[in-house]
Amino acid sequence: MSDILVVGAGAWGTALALHCVRAGHRVTLWARNPAPILATRESPRLPGIILPDTLEVTGRIPITADAVLLVTPTQHLRATLAMNLPDAPLVLCMKGLERGSQLFPSELAAALRPGVPTAILTGPNFAHELARGLPAAAILACTDPAMRRLLTGLLGTRSYRLYGSADPIGAQVGGAAKNVIAIAAGIAIGAGLGENARAALVTRGVAEIARLAVFLGGRAETVSGLSGIGDLMLTCAGAASRNFRLGLAIGGGATAAEARAAIGAAVEGMDAAPALLARAGDVSCPITAALVDVLSGAADVPTAMGTLLSRPEAEE
Repeated sequence: MSDILVVGAGAWGTALALHCVRAGHRVTLWARNPAPILATRESPRLPGIILPDTLEVTGRIPITADAVLLVTPTQHLRATLAMNLPDAPLVLCMKGLERGSQLFPSELAAALRPGVPTAILTGPNFAHELARGLPAAAILACTDPAMRRLLTGLLGTRSYRLYGSADPIGAQVGGAAKNVIAIAAGIAIGAGLGENARAALVTRGVAEIARLAVFLGGRAETVSGLSGIGDLMLTCAGAASRNFRLGLAIGGGATAAEARAAIGAAVEGMDAAPALLARAGDVSCPITAALVDVLSGAADVPTAMGTLLSRPEAEE
């Protein structure tokens, strides 16, 4: 039995805390405002899921832990890393890039907490399913083989299979870019462009993500795994995906601001799209570029789709 600290009591953080309890660990779930959860033993983000008494929910950070899972949104990660966290390996459980700095979570952690062992947990996982104990798989990416094995053994179970990866950059590119492609796929369906259009966007999106991963120092083959194609499949088709729902609304005629307001929660792809495009350099990212134009209001959906379809002929 190990001591696990989960920082962030949103849907995903709460689901991971529940998973760690089921794995037999002593788990502390840190919440900015724990009172509502303590009053009902239920997270507002996961209605119907009762938290066991063995899961400690608190607004205080414990002094020690064997591993710290950071499950705050990427845009809050900088502030989270500045907290008085235990001296333990960090598992970063968010996706995307920070606005402004355009840094991935691992890059932020390396800058703000140098020397602290860091890993990335990512993959095709919906919080409500993991909270219910349904089977799933994910990637635990870390450059240190010993740390990778230790954390995989600590967090993996028979119902939550973890695969190790030595490519945290490729895993993070996949986790960020799949949200961008999911918005585009949602737009295609919302605009009535059909399943053929969605399939084309998703397939060409895989090629785009792979080019970008290699350019940023990752591996193309990582995109073929759970953190790439696996996450892309889930996010581009699952009704629980906020990014896909945002695209549906935009395709149906809503502005990006209206669609985001209607969802009422963070939509990671909206921040990831311009950040990825800015870091892409000369790498060809036509879907990302078209989506940035739509999100910014520089192009409407028909114009953006026309731009994609009128690109020069090429071989796959």
